[in-house]
Amino acid sequence: MTEPEFSRTARVDTLGSAPRMLSFGANLEERAALAKRFELVAIDRLSAEAELTRAGDTVRARGTLSAEVTQSCVASGVPVPSQVEEDFEIEFRPQPESGGAEEEIELSEGELDVVFYSGSAVDVGEAVAETLWLSLEPFPRAPEAEDALKEAGVKTEEQAARESSPFAGLAALKDKLGK
Repeated sequence: MTEPEFSRTARVDTLGSAPRMLSFGANLEERAALAKRFELVAIDRLSAEAELTRAGDTVRARGTLSAEVTQSCVASGVPVPSQVEEDFEIEFRPQPESGGAEEEIELSEGELDVVFYSGSAVDVGEAVAETLWLSLEPFPRAPEAEDALKEAGVKTEEQAARESSPFAGLAALKDKLGK
């Protein structure tokens, strides 16, 4: 396995029930590597503050990430800058012992922000990077996106719904019959 681009580890044995604050940011090389991994034009800034606590083998990280990113417009390819401010709460748990690598682990809805770790440290930086990626606009659009889509012949959802309606077929038939 390759080393994450934005690794910030905390040794589990140095954490306890008293909160430990971490504040960190990505340098130029880390931001460039993450931008490449996430297929972004650029990440101009990425920083996070987190409070870490431990109960047994479980580590909880609560904090905020802050970033300035540039994505490509899905319609025109034009750069679309945006700012991300995202609160997060991540629970790190030891990797469960399983029967095989292909075995699925089911999590309930309340456990969706669980990251499994192995060894003696948790990687808060990688968890922040993944949280950033999940926080990004999935279909970024520049202001001129609508014009580019219209020029390419892409219909709006309303147009597509009208044209696929059973009544649209009846209206077309009516027009064909001249009534």
